[in-house]
Amino acid sequence: MIYEIKDRNLKKVGKKRIEWAALRMPVLEHIRKRFKKEKPLKKINISACLHVTTETAVLVVTLKSAGARIRLCASNPLSTQDDVASSLVFDYGIEVFAIKGENKNTYYRHIHKVLEINPHITLDDGADLVSTIHRNSSSYQLPWGGTEETTTGVIRLKALEKEKKLLYPIIAVNNAYTKYLFDNRYGTGQSTLDGIVRVTNKLIAGTNFVVCGYGWCGKGIAMRAKGLG
Repeated sequence: MIYEIKDRNLKKVGKKRIEWAALRMPVLEHIRKRFKKEKPLKKINISACLHVTTETAVLVVTLKSAGARIRLCASNPLSTQDDVASSLVFDYGIEVFAIKGENKNTYYRHIHKVLEINPHITLDDGADLVSTIHRNSSSYQLPWGGTEETTTGVIRLKALEKEKKLLYPIIAVNNAYTKYLFDNRYGTGQSTLDGIVRVTNKLIAGTNFVVCGYGWCGKGIAMRAKGLG
């Protein structure tokens, strides 16, 4: 097993946080227990470029329980939780290539590392993983299919499709009802306001908010801002 993380000594804290997240993700935990017995992904290689957080950790642990070999790198170096990355490697046996604050060269080197296993399936957030495959298509076996998490990534992939250059099918997760009706509206709405409060230490009540863009994320942010006064 190979990996590249910040500090193996962070694993204890990371494991506790992953276990805490799993308790609050009951549907995925139910699936994990079922897949652990059935092994529907046995001998399947999965390359994932996602935010390395506790929530992602529960997902990749589920995939490994299903029999998959999975490698994970960060889709955004600034969101990487180093303790989670450490625990995934040393407690769950998952090959992780992610360090918070990694530079651009390291970021793309990590993407290439997760692609070395010639994935059957890709999980992407922003389409950098898929774009790397397309730029280096002669170096990799084409995956059977993949998923893309974000609107930004979907726009990039639709541009490839329009030019008839998309080399394999991608499911746009962002178009799923559960994604935009729940995650975008409520998850992004709450987390954005939480981030603003943490950074500014400002009382939201009485503040004038301007939301630029009014998709499901914008609606969620507006709802939460109004709710806070």
